[in-house]
Amino acid sequence: MDILLVDGYNIIGDWPELRSLKNRDLAAARDLLVERMAEYQAFSGFRVIVVFDAYYVQGTEKKYKNHKIEVIFTKKNETADERIEKLAISLSNRKTQIHVATSDYTEQWAIFGQGALRISARELENEMNSIKKGIEKSVKNIQEKMPISKIPISTEMAEIFEKWRRGEK
Repeated sequence: MDILLVDGYNIIGDWPELRSLKNRDLAAARDLLVERMAEYQAFSGFRVIVVFDAYYVQGTEKKYKNHKIEVIFTKKNETADERIEKLAISLSNRKTQIHVATSDYTEQWAIFGQGALRISARELENEMNSIKKGIEKSVKNIQEKMPISKIPISTEMAEIFEKWRRGEK
């Protein structure tokens, strides 16, 4: 099994799309990152865990699932780097390969020492762009294979048929 541990704020600060969104709405940037990681998980089969520092969100430690992605906010005075290192140790075994997405140079060396592989924020972004193209190609193939109506109908008629199909009047 492959597990990807993501340093959430590090990735948000590195990806241009997320960085500009962060300046306007930090919560929206976090949500978008989690959505992107859900796409990554669905396409790659990796288990994905996104870790955010408590630095930006004060309060107690919090864990939850969103889009089947595990999201962790660290406890007060614990950095995402520290939590990621602990997770890399606790999740590591012979059948599991840990990957850590961060561009934090110090963190990269710390996780190398624990046998984890690193993915820089830029590499992850490139991989996400490749995945996005793969998803678009799959959707296009599905759409091309869908049967086309042999009887031309107006948009109004199509809406009536759709309401009937849904059981609406």
